[in-house]
Amino acid sequence: MKKIWFIAAAVAAIGAYGSAQAAGDAAAGKAKSATCAACHGADGNSAAPNFPKLAGQGESYLLKQLKDFKSGARKDPTMTGMVAPLNEQDMENLAAYFASQKVSGGEADPKLVAEGQKVYRGGNPATGVPACIGCHGPTGAGNPAAHFPQLSHQHAAYVVKQLKDFRDGKRSNDAGQMMRNIASRMTDKEIAAVASYVQGLH
Repeated sequence: MKKIWFIAAAVAAIGAYGSAQAAGDAAAGKAKSATCAACHGADGNSAAPNFPKLAGQGESYLLKQLKDFKSGARKDPTMTGMVAPLNEQDMENLAAYFASQKVSGGEADPKLVAEGQKVYRGGNPATGVPACIGCHGPTGAGNPAAHFPQLSHQHAAYVVKQLKDFRDGKRSNDAGQMMRNIASRMTDKEIAAVASYVQGLH
C-alpha cells in the first residue's frame, strides 16, 4: 500500500511541472467533434452507459488518452480507428473542447452507496486497497496536473469495465501500474459499489 501512495505522489509531482500540458483551441475542437458525438454526445455527455462522459474531464487527461489510443498504449478497436486521422493539434483541440463542457448529473444506486462510499473514502486496509479519494479528490474532480481523471458523474457501467480491464491487464496505460495494482485487490462487489458511488458523486 505504501508503494501505491509513493507512486501516486511521484506521478503527481511530475505532472505538476507540466510535462504534458494541453494547449488546445476549444472552438476548433468543437468543429472537429462531430464524429465523436455519435458515441460521446455533442457536448461530451454520452447517453449510452458503456461510452464514457468526456464533458468536464481534465484536458491533459483527455489528451493523454487520445495519444495513447493513437500510439497503441491503450487499446480499443473503435477508438483506434477514430484517432487514426487525427494529428497532434486535432487531439489538443478536442481535449480542450470536451474539457470546457459541463458534465451532466448522475445518481448512485441507494443500495450501493454505503459500500461505495466506504471504499472511495477509506479503501480496504485489510486487502491493501487505498482510498480513491487520495487521487480523485473528495468530489471526484480528479487531479489534472497528475493526469488523474475526473470520476464525478461518470457512468457506473463504464467505470466497472475500466476497473475490471485494469484488474485483468486488458488496460495498461496507467503510470507505474498504479490502477492495475489497485484493481487487482478489488472484488467484483467493491468495483460495482464504488462505480455506482462515483456516478452520483459531486
